[in-house]
Amino acid sequence: MGQDPRADGTAVAEPQDPERLRRQIEVTRRELGDTVAAAVASVAEKADVKAQATHKVQETKATLHERRDDLLGRAKEASPEEAVNSASHALTKARAHPLPLLVLAALLTGFLAGRLTNRTD
Repeated sequence: MGQDPRADGTAVAEPQDPERLRRQIEVTRRELGDTVAAAVASVAEKADVKAQATHKVQETKATLHERRDDLLGRAKEASPEEAVNSASHALTKARAHPLPLLVLAALLTGFLAGRLTNRTD
């Protein structure tokens, strides 16, 4: 008599102890309360536009600082060697062909002398 078959063929379990049922109900209520509290906190966090904007600004700043530091590091690594190579190349060309450099120096000297004489007049 305690186990009437259900429509789907499963047996009905025996009635449980009322105190045990109360404990299960209390545990279920606490779990449901925790779930609702977490959902409310999540919705409140998503609705806080100012906090989201502040967080996004902080993320963007951090990303920009990382990129800046990366680029500066690359530039520092590349610059000394590149500068030495460029200077060495320019010096080699100047020694091989001194005339263009002398003409450029003469033009620059004439330009500066002309600027200085115009100021004194």
